[in-house]
Amino acid sequence: MSPVVKPKREKFTLSGKSLLLILTIASVLLMLVTYGTTAFDGPFHSAVGAVIVPFEKGIGRVGEWLGNRREELERVTSLIEENRELREQVEALTEENTRLTQERYELNELRSLQSLSDEYEAYHKVGARIIASDGGNWFHSFVIDKGTNDGLEIDMNVIADGGLVGRISSIGPNWARVTSVISDGTHVSGQVLSTGDTLIVSGSLELYAEGLAEFSQLTDDEEKAQVGDKIVTSQISDKFLPGLLIGYIQTIRQDNNNLTRSGYLIPAVDFSHLSVVLVITDRKNTDYDS
Repeated sequence: MSPVVKPKREKFTLSGKSLLLILTIASVLLMLVTYGTTAFDGPFHSAVGAVIVPFEKGIGRVGEWLGNRREELERVTSLIEENRELREQVEALTEENTRLTQERYELNELRSLQSLSDEYEAYHKVGARIIASDGGNWFHSFVIDKGTNDGLEIDMNVIADGGLVGRISSIGPNWARVTSVISDGTHVSGQVLSTGDTLIVSGSLELYAEGLAEFSQLTDDEEKAQVGDKIVTSQISDKFLPGLLIGYIQTIRQDNNNLTRSGYLIPAVDFSHLSVVLVITDRKNTDYDS
């Protein structure tokens, strides 16, 4: 016969919340009894007070602590919201500042182009923006956003920043490639503006790394050309219109043949910073009567 197994008694447990509720109710009842009757005057009243008063103080401190935490949470929430609003304001101001800076930059560019256009007012011109470059540190070859649809053609001269940039070397309906005067292998027939003596300006990217271009075959028998003189395109240039500023003489030396002079010039255009240009739509007339 198998032994009888007695069921285990379940252990009675009381949660912390239930205990706190019971103690709170007991405290309230004792307070009511204490204030409503004199039955507990004397030693018993003192004993009850010794238990209840600290308990009441503890509950009060807990309530005060919870109240303080709530105020702190409200302040933190308010600060988070204020910080979010400030970030949005900063982002909006940054965006507006960037836009204003860009507008000011474009306005300065337009003023510069207008001034350049006035300087060469004898020529008809079309403004264009650079949309691509062959890379490198300088704009020796680049693409503009105008083409045959805008009346442009091969070999039209391009100016910017006060002087000659180059000429259109290839073209499409809405684009054109410009080869600049500093590109390797380019040659421009020029002249010293003050004397009219002719020379040849040659492009070199290696030399432009020093901010210079080379000129040669200066026919200056009386050696009137001086450092600082302007060099412009000459009348005998086959692709460039006359009178376009190329640069300023930096150094002059006598050639070994004692007939011509050579040297270096500082280009008028800053080929490190170009974004907009003017295309002269007038063409050099190369159709001559025989």
